[in-house]
Amino acid sequence: VQLQASGGGLVQAGGSLRLSCAASGRTFGTYNMGWFRQPPGKEREFVAAISWNGGLTNYADSVKGRFSVSRDNNLNTLYLQMNSLKPEDTAVYYCAADSNRYFGRASARSDVYDHWGQGTQVTVSS
Repeated sequence: VQLQASGGGLVQAGGSLRLSCAASGRTFGTYNMGWFRQPPGKEREFVAAISWNGGLTNYADSVKGRFSVSRDNNLNTLYLQMNSLKPEDTAVYYCAADSNRYFGRASARSDVYDHWGQGTQVTVSS
């Protein structure tokens, strides 16, 4: 599967953005999916994840209550709705696919994801 993230941009603190991740291929609906981010000068970190059917979600503590992950398997698209954005949310955001076919999961571990998209920059000004 090939992944293409979009929707990043510059926003003021307190604002909102919705990121999208478009997937190629017919098997998107079988992939568990995740969002990660890499702030400037820092390591990549987990943001949110969702199982193949949307039944499981998982969030980093830093984004709980502000971000929401969802997916539309008919449109082969993953979403990340980001509200109440803070300057510390500034990062390059990446979507990733976990091709495990045995069970649904919403993992925070980057090593379970075997397909990664290019990043989209999110900048939150204070």
